[in-house]
Amino acid sequence: MNTLILVLVILALATLAYVVGTRRSTGLVDNKPKDLHSLPGYYGLYVAMWCGVPALALLALWTAFEPTIVKQLVLASLPPQAFLDSAGAPLSDQRISLMMTDIANTASGNITSGSNVAYIDEAAAYQKSLVDTGYWLMALVAVALGAGLASFAYLRITPSLRARNSVETGVKYFMIACSTVAILTTIGIIMSLLFESFRFFTKVPLTDFLFGLSWSPQTAMRADQVGSSGSFGAVPLFVGTGLIAAIALAVAVPIGLLSAIYMSEYAAPKFRAFAKPALEILAGIPTVVYGFFAALTVAPAIRGFGDVIGLDVSSESALAAGVVMGIMIIPFVSSLSDDVITAVPQAMREGSYGLGATKSETIRKVVFPAALPGIVGGILLAASRAIGETMIVVMAAGLAANLTANPFAAVTTVTVQIVTLLVGDQEFDSPKTLAAFALGLVLFFITLLLNVVALHVVRKYREQYD
Repeated sequence: MNTLILVLVILALATLAYVVGTRRSTGLVDNKPKDLHSLPGYYGLYVAMWCGVPALALLALWTAFEPTIVKQLVLASLPPQAFLDSAGAPLSDQRISLMMTDIANTASGNITSGSNVAYIDEAAAYQKSLVDTGYWLMALVAVALGAGLASFAYLRITPSLRARNSVETGVKYFMIACSTVAILTTIGIIMSLLFESFRFFTKVPLTDFLFGLSWSPQTAMRADQVGSSGSFGAVPLFVGTGLIAAIALAVAVPIGLLSAIYMSEYAAPKFRAFAKPALEILAGIPTVVYGFFAALTVAPAIRGFGDVIGLDVSSESALAAGVVMGIMIIPFVSSLSDDVITAVPQAMREGSYGLGATKSETIRKVVFPAALPGIVGGILLAASRAIGETMIVVMAAGLAANLTANPFAAVTTVTVQIVTLLVGDQEFDSPKTLAAFALGLVLFFITLLLNVVALHVVRKYREQYD
């Protein structure tokens, strides 16, 4: 039995508890639900919650703490010579970690490092027995706990039991827990970025990073090697990111906004029912497919057109990446804009028509201003999507950190460099690797700034049309 099967067993037990609890509530009042304090379904949910929630909580706790407990027990079972090397010196933490990995791989039947030591096999057998015994014991306790608490809740059911209040209180606490997890996750992301970025800025000055014009983070492993100190001026990355995002928005915003206006104000219902889902298919295409399209079709076409008119166009250009990225984010602008335009009250349109305005004047002077907050939100969402795109830029714009505003030249973006910096065998505390966190922190503040601008626009225009 694996964890998934155990979860399904607990859910099945909770479903059975729901059915039994519902039937008991109606049976106590001779099938007259009006004599109950709550609807019969609430009594079933009451018993199901008592059955499923504690059992699933126990399973979650065991899944979280079981590896640590097993590791400590296995370490305690090892003989003293296991912690000494061939010279009799104590093993380092890395060597101990490697030994535990060998034990785990041996227990699971995977490939090991080749250490044919007797105590490794003994520890592996002990670990396997601990895991198997602990799992079955936990499964038995979880099922018994669910069944026992379900019986307890079943016996508590009376016509006057405030089952609805209890269920809604439980749901409220669950939503509070979900909100807390989301908040703590956000705080954890911010703190990890700040901590690692602070480590980077202790090695590279902040001014050099934000205002430096050369990006070459290739640092050597040893100080006596060539290129032992890289250049971490991120301005070329910011310019490249802004250039590609601007091209993408120049493509997506007019096409997406005009298509949204047409579908919401001019198109027949049959055409709208077909065109909107067809347009939203663009959002479901994997970015790697867009990357292939940009590298194999768009980029050669732009280069060929440039050769015809006498322009020097790189094989990997910002224009190719920006155009394809703009096509990709059209649904973000179009779909959201269409929804907010459709949500504008019809009374505002009719009032405009009653004053003698034409359809186009109504759209420009009434509908569009009323829908502007939502439209701005869609555009900023598309901008965030463009800023965070990686695959298209890698395949169509390249990795060269060129400081240029020429859309026909090869450039790179912040996200591409983050991926590049975290790939390879560079040590994790080197400036090259830590630079990825500094770039991520910059992207975070850019996104935060976009959200602040969006809130400002929404508040400014919402006062006029609420």
